[in-house]
Amino acid sequence: MFRWKLHGNGRTVEPGAVVAPDERLTWGATIAIGLQHVIAMFGATFLVPVLTGFPVSTTLLFSGVGTLLFLLVTKNRLPSYLGSSFAFIAPITAATATAGTGSALAGIVAVGVLLAAIGFVVQFVGLGWVDKVMPPVVAGAIVALIGFNLAPVAWSNFQLQPLPGTITLIAVILFSVLFRGFLGRISIFLGVIVGYVATVLIQAATGETLIDFAAVEAAPWVGLPTFQVADFASPATWSVIAMFLPVVLVLVAENVGHVRGVAAMTDATANRSTGRALIADGVATTLAGTFGGSGTTTYGENIGVMAATRVYSTAVYWVAGLTAIVLSLSPKVGAVFNTIPPGVLGGVTTALYGLIGIIGIKIWVDNRVDFSRPVNQYTGAVALVLAIAGFTMQFGDFQLGAIVLGSVAALVIYHLGNAIARARKTGADDGGPIPAVGPLGGDPR
Repeated sequence: MFRWKLHGNGRTVEPGAVVAPDERLTWGATIAIGLQHVIAMFGATFLVPVLTGFPVSTTLLFSGVGTLLFLLVTKNRLPSYLGSSFAFIAPITAATATAGTGSALAGIVAVGVLLAAIGFVVQFVGLGWVDKVMPPVVAGAIVALIGFNLAPVAWSNFQLQPLPGTITLIAVILFSVLFRGFLGRISIFLGVIVGYVATVLIQAATGETLIDFAAVEAAPWVGLPTFQVADFASPATWSVIAMFLPVVLVLVAENVGHVRGVAAMTDATANRSTGRALIADGVATTLAGTFGGSGTTTYGENIGVMAATRVYSTAVYWVAGLTAIVLSLSPKVGAVFNTIPPGVLGGVTTALYGLIGIIGIKIWVDNRVDFSRPVNQYTGAVALVLAIAGFTMQFGDFQLGAIVLGSVAALVIYHLGNAIARARKTGADDGGPIPAVGPLGGDPR
């Protein structure tokens, strides 16, 4: 499993050829490309713990460990980097505020276990049953509401420092349209850098304390990340776990999209690893949540790097995973990211949370969902309003949040409404399969 054939002369990739997962270039080139994958994933991976209050170093550690686990479970046949999933931001934020970090971690563990279970079923049965339960109109609504539910969080940060927030937001948008290829795909990361530098300059010009570097100076260069165990004992935990479960749909779509992308660019037999990919991501997410890290997913940013380099060797991902683990052992690195000011976070999340919502709408567009049918209209309309407004339902100490209510509403309205419409012949909608979720940003296809 750990033997890679040398591709050609090991230094170049011939026109029209690709370096297959079981091949590699020279170790020097392999290490260099592996480091490039770390840069590609870093911009998105560090944002999730910064936005949710999780330790950056811990999340980085489990992204590296998760990547190595993914390679082992898929038998080194599927190149992928597992980074922090944006889909967890909304439920983690809500769960932490109401029940604490330990309960939020329990929610992540629950998602990981469910995702792994789905992976086992897919490995033996296929994806058809998922398509029937989650047709495009429902899938799009659930993915969209996860992003739009976070709109108030973006605004609460933005209004604290409007000028850095505006600069950051403009930078993100400009980078996404100015650059193509790799730079276009990391526009969010570049926007954060611009916003951070602008905040430092504003602080120097005005004398106002916008960034405090005391924690960076005090942090050691080398040290273990901070670990926290998931809390399943607290009664509040079970009231928040439900809001995490819709995230599973996003992770399924992202993993399926990754496998399809690799299969299209290397070998169609890679599609056989779909079940193993889901199992691997589920195990990695479970491990991360158990000890204080954020949930993981396959990264579109790294698909972009592979498409640009035409190197799909799993060897480079071993390099990337090990590099992430090494970086996680520096508390000073984590302290630097924790100094990102709220205005910069507000600017970048204004774009980021909206993009998560747009993925859901893209699912509708790609599948040409017929919104002339009432069942589709109300499936999307009710789910989105519940999420954006932040509807909740309280049953004693048990509370259902907007993500849960919106997801349940989408499922019930679609399936029950469709059954009635089909019986009454008033225009049912029988949706097709859920499409794969592709990477955000970069060159249009």
